[in-house]
Amino acid sequence: MNLVPKLSKRNTLRGVAAAVILSSALPVMAQPKEKVVLMLNWYLYSEHAPFFLGKERGFFDAEGIDLEIQEGRGSGPTVQAVAARTVQFGYADVPTMIKIAAKGAPVRSVGVALQTSPMSVIGLSEKNIRLPADIKGKTVAMTPGDSMSQIWPLFLKKTGLVESDYKVVSGDGQTKLNAVINGQADLLLGYVMDQTMRITDATKKPTNAIRFADYGVNLVSSGVIAHRDMIKDKPDLIRRFMRASSRAFEESVRSPEAAVDAMLKANAKAGQRDTLIAGLRMTTPLYTADDTKGGKPFRVSARNMAESFSMLQEFGGLEKNSGKAEDYYTNEFLPQ
Repeated sequence: MNLVPKLSKRNTLRGVAAAVILSSALPVMAQPKEKVVLMLNWYLYSEHAPFFLGKERGFFDAEGIDLEIQEGRGSGPTVQAVAARTVQFGYADVPTMIKIAAKGAPVRSVGVALQTSPMSVIGLSEKNIRLPADIKGKTVAMTPGDSMSQIWPLFLKKTGLVESDYKVVSGDGQTKLNAVINGQADLLLGYVMDQTMRITDATKKPTNAIRFADYGVNLVSSGVIAHRDMIKDKPDLIRRFMRASSRAFEESVRSPEAAVDAMLKANAKAGQRDTLIAGLRMTTPLYTADDTKGGKPFRVSARNMAESFSMLQEFGGLEKNSGKAEDYYTNEFLPQ
């Protein structure tokens, strides 16, 4: 006697259909996230915190991206790493990228984060140097050949200063900081949200910054860059990465403390919490320029890029036959 119940034809078909649906769904559910490496422009500081917030809150996970964030050693090496395809994305100084790309590196910006320049002349507040005229008779620490020293002549021209108005101490980034901290220089050329915080951390004293942008010298700064082959071959990955990054930057405007905490959780040696938060609050207003206020992160205007490009050609060492600004950036992968 057969004790196994007979299945109707309809039930059999339903069972087969369910098994097919389940089996077809399993590979999708089991697909691993895509490993992506983002190399930063420098050691960790406040400007980088949004990426850590995006990683902590799952914005990149939601886009199918397993994000690894690596510190950098300058924008130049980061651009070269992207050009060599050893990393998928770089966060680097866009003018630096343009100059390297003009010499043949196959890279392009896919989003400009800092659309107002952070370049500044920075010193201790007790020096009472608040206007360009106050620089006269002072000593300025700078790094020969870096982006700020190249744009410095335009700042002098715009503010009516000449080289004989001040003295110079030359050295690398740390030498500049030490010169101001130890009183060997009154000022340094630096980024408003970076060196200001480092000087304050070292001296426990407030600083003051004279921003280049406030005197008509505005050059776009940090942005996300990618290899041109990846732009062609993996446009969906770039869209997903920029969508997650945009969410992270928007959330960092609302919650700078959370962004800094996420970065410190990933690397406790990134800095002091209070000054990192202050630095990020100084950074977020730089996400837009006059013609993009109220807009989405990373969406730079054609005018801003064209003006930056012209400034690079006139003062930044970019050859006149280097094409047009639009050859070096695109907004097409950014969320609307």
